[in-house]
Amino acid sequence: MPEIRALKSLINRREALLADLLREQNRQEKTLTTSTPKIVRQSLVKCIKILEKELLAIESEISNHIDNHPKLKQDMELLTSIKSIGNQVGANMLMVLRSHDFTSAEQVASYLGLVPVERRSGTSVNGRAHLSKTGSSQIRAKLYFSAITAIRHNPHIKSLYDRLLARGKSKMSALGAAMRKLVHLCYGVLKTGLAYDQNYARQIFAS
Repeated sequence: MPEIRALKSLINRREALLADLLREQNRQEKTLTTSTPKIVRQSLVKCIKILEKELLAIESEISNHIDNHPKLKQDMELLTSIKSIGNQVGANMLMVLRSHDFTSAEQVASYLGLVPVERRSGTSVNGRAHLSKTGSSQIRAKLYFSAITAIRHNPHIKSLYDRLLARGKSKMSALGAAMRKLVHLCYGVLKTGLAYDQNYARQIFAS
């Protein structure tokens, strides 16, 4: 759909601007401990201000674009009904889920590189399973921080996390499962057209 392609372009531009901004901020931080010409410091300040302004403009356009398309707006409201899914993660998940014909939440998790795989050497399995990390690292990073928030504030996710720790799983393994659970919930609300409700999420959305 044209509106999804436009959303993808806007989100990609936001990610590019954010990466540029972080690089300039890191360079600026280094000037605090090194001898740096004044003109370089001034240039960094100017560039950071420009990038911050552009980033705000793109973020505003992403919000406006979603609001101006009823279906996107409805989907965004469903996604952000999930505790810990804010506008940035919601927009990214909206882009992913509506730009592919996924038939299951597991497919989405696999696409995003959130499926655990075992380390192998020849025919031997070595060590613990780890995430495959295929797909978008930017979206994974956003889901990582959302999962941390969800463990604290979303009883559905916290219950899963605590249960896995009680079974002896590592914190990173349990956190990976929390990230996958968020993907399942995002897929679930769009598939059912129902806003997230922690009181019946276990029955409505696949665990």
